[in-house]
Amino acid sequence: MKVIRSLKDIPEDLKGGVITIGNFDGVHMAHRAIISKVLQVAKKTGSKAIAMTFEPHPQQVLHPERKPFYLITTLDEKLALLAELGVDAVVLIEFSLEFSRTTAQVFARDILCGTFQPTLILIGHDYTFGSGKEGKPDYLRNEGRACGFDVEVMGAVEMEGGIVSSTRVRNAILEGDVALASRLLGRPYMLQGHVVKGDRRGTDIGFPTANIEPEKILIPGRGVYAAFIEMEGERYKAAVNIGFNPTFTEEKRTTVEAHILDFKGHLYGKKLLLTFIERIRDEKKFAGPGPLVEQIKRDVERTREILEKNEDGKLRR
Repeated sequence: MKVIRSLKDIPEDLKGGVITIGNFDGVHMAHRAIISKVLQVAKKTGSKAIAMTFEPHPQQVLHPERKPFYLITTLDEKLALLAELGVDAVVLIEFSLEFSRTTAQVFARDILCGTFQPTLILIGHDYTFGSGKEGKPDYLRNEGRACGFDVEVMGAVEMEGGIVSSTRVRNAILEGDVALASRLLGRPYMLQGHVVKGDRRGTDIGFPTANIEPEKILIPGRGVYAAFIEMEGERYKAAVNIGFNPTFTEEKRTTVEAHILDFKGHLYGKKLLLTFIERIRDEKKFAGPGPLVEQIKRDVERTREILEKNEDGKLRR
């Protein structure tokens, strides 16, 4: 898959292609429906399948006061997912305050028509473009008629009693419903991070944990989770605790700690990839180490049960 980072570098073989435009944060099931249609049309017409997206996310530029701003996927993750789906090229447009002042007319005529000369543009049902969001589907259709491209608007994708959207996926993750998030994404939610030194409380009670410093700020809500961990090409089962460790401290600092099943070895400094499968329980405060150890034993057994049924990454209850 080609990654184009400048509109001045568009190769000739991408002209006349099928384009979709969006932020694609998460590359969730609604995004996948659009990409699937783009690939289908591109294959039928013998043209290229192109995804145009923006970096950074426009909301981070237009509303810097909205913090924290939770992204489901890093740029690298998003590009890897789009490549996995079979997109021929991703055009990365640097989004800035200056670019945000681009009018709908300039975007449609100069960028889409003038640069790409597409045959078809597919957009989602809620897509708008241009300063002041003046570019609506009918506007794009009118520009398409003048330029020679068609426009198709994909309807909303509904699952689990609602419309699939990046906001809904983010909320599910923040609420700890990683199983729902996985179904909306079409794959489990993943989080990478390096192992840093912790308080060694897990080691003291017989359940050593890897204290993980996540690369993303979108962390599942407080609780205990069954997750797979990939490290140095190997895959392990793990019970992951996210929360404040209320049994031992009153400090309200969120930590991500993984007890890796059947593993012995040094972990400090290593990079881990966590794949969240299911939430097991809420985080809670215990009367002391004894009751906590008994609960952890149950958590480990439940983790084994869940992960043995989900070895292929497909969610099964």
